[in-house]
Amino acid sequence: MPAEFFPRKTVAWKLEKPPALRQLSLSLPYMALLTGVLLRLWRSYVLTHGAPDSWAWVGGTFLIGTVFLFLMVTIHLGNYTLRHWTWRAPVFALLEAGTEIIMSLALTTLGLEPLGADRAELADWLPSSIRTLVFRLVGILLFVMVLAVVVSIMRRILLVAEQRSSMAVRIQRASVEQETPGDGAGDSTRGKGDSA
Repeated sequence: MPAEFFPRKTVAWKLEKPPALRQLSLSLPYMALLTGVLLRLWRSYVLTHGAPDSWAWVGGTFLIGTVFLFLMVTIHLGNYTLRHWTWRAPVFALLEAGTEIIMSLALTTLGLEPLGADRAELADWLPSSIRTLVFRLVGILLFVMVLAVVVSIMRRILLVAEQRSSMAVRIQRASVEQETPGDGAGDSTRGKGDSA
């Protein structure tokens, strides 16, 4: 048998796995489920601790929850192109809201789901679930549309800046080449003198 069919040395391919947090951010189900669980636990904490009568407490905790939700959406969508956002954003919203609804049902069944100063009952679960689903879908979709516009504008600005800098480099090279006498100009004068 010829030796080239059975080489003595082989090339070993080494596949690198991304770090755990990067892997998590790439996964739509994991990000949406984690976000849903953490937001429902945050809501339970907010309604059972602090001063629910204080507008500063309610507004501040609502703002923290909203920022966390949009941050998780951004971290996930940042791994993909805008074209993929059209289906990833609604699926993220549905999975996240579904996780919150299931968590709410479990907490309500155990008698742990807060509803203002009282505990939620099973009769409160359906209206709360519909409200959560609508708010998450509308909120995430509006946020993603604004984010897509901002990303498109920033990409265009960066592309124009990159083209300008590459054009400036080309112009600078051309001006440097024109200032230094090239071999071609000297050769053409020599050729005329030689032929005379």
